[in-house]
Amino acid sequence: MISAHVPADRVVDFDIFNPPGVETDYFAAWKTLLGGPGLVWSTANGGHWIAARGDVVRQLWGDAERLSNQCLAVTPGLGEVMQFIPLQQDGAEHKAFRTPVMKGLASRFVVALEPKVREVARELIEGLRPLGKCDFVSDFAEILPLNIFLTLIDVPLEDRPRLRQLGVQLTRPDGSMTVEQLKQAADDYLWPFIQRRMENPGDDLFSRILSEPVDGRPWTEDEARRMCRNLLFGGLDTVAAMIGMVALHLARHPQDQKWMRDAARELPGVADELMRRYPTVAVSRNAVGDIQIDGVTIRTGDLVYLPSVLHNLDPECFSAPEEVRFDRGLMPVRHTTMGVGAHRCVGAGLARMEVIVFLEEWLSGMPEVRLDPERPVTMKGGNVGACTSIPLVWNP
Repeated sequence: MISAHVPADRVVDFDIFNPPGVETDYFAAWKTLLGGPGLVWSTANGGHWIAARGDVVRQLWGDAERLSNQCLAVTPGLGEVMQFIPLQQDGAEHKAFRTPVMKGLASRFVVALEPKVREVARELIEGLRPLGKCDFVSDFAEILPLNIFLTLIDVPLEDRPRLRQLGVQLTRPDGSMTVEQLKQAADDYLWPFIQRRMENPGDDLFSRILSEPVDGRPWTEDEARRMCRNLLFGGLDTVAAMIGMVALHLARHPQDQKWMRDAARELPGVADELMRRYPTVAVSRNAVGDIQIDGVTIRTGDLVYLPSVLHNLDPECFSAPEEVRFDRGLMPVRHTTMGVGAHRCVGAGLARMEVIVFLEEWLSGMPEVRLDPERPVTMKGGNVGACTSIPLVWNP
């Protein structure tokens, strides 16, 4: 669909879930939009704007006055059904609910979780090392962060496959579930845990957050459901996608593997640069006022899609952005992997810790890994792009 106010020269045939060539290179597929207008209109998924230049992505991502999070995604109906707290809120309401969530994810809790991340990483590595090969996505990337998140909220690890499928339906729906069914499946799973946390709080993440008042009052049951639903889906896909991209870089650059092993103290900065280089998260916003930008008008009610990849890999925003330079020394807030402004990812500190620990444990516990020449690397698009297969080999 093309709205009447959209200039013809801004219209593109670009489906954010299936950009051309995404199966082999997510980043190359998205970079086809760079070098043209800063804002284009996609005819796919009901019609919406895409910020297609780094400065436009960054400016609009940080505009919490004229752009709302209420829509959640360009997928029709998803935002109206999910009603995430705090992700879909704005202004003072967002701040009131985000504060307890941030307290629940405070740095001291992230630090306390680090030994568990190491334990899980070492167990996975010890199981893989004698095999001489693996598919990193299914054998590691989809296990480590999800196991950590399930530990964080204190729910059974054996539920991982079931929850993983729900996450896939949220970020890259295939039509097998309606959005109402997806929400109901999440709520049916979570409600017994939420009920227990509200009646008898423990020391898990949900308990910590629900013990914090919202503007001086307790959480209602509906608010608790919406918050826990938000954190569940937020913790399912994003870190798995990032760790997969980091592992792919290691396999493609054996010289970097060697350097990192010899420079272990540099790994926090290494993690920051790799997270800048391989961003795969995008967000959607709905305009609550007209916005004049890049020579066009975003009208009230328009949807705007903001891909972090087009900020982080725009040569107008970063020098030689596709090069991995471990001496860049950029603060994580300088790039857009974890978002910008009031809605920057609440789990950014946890995600960074997991990537650092992954690097430390993988590099110390595994020999040099390389891509299997007999099997291809495959990727997917969506609100969280990711590798779907990374075949690795090594000498056991």
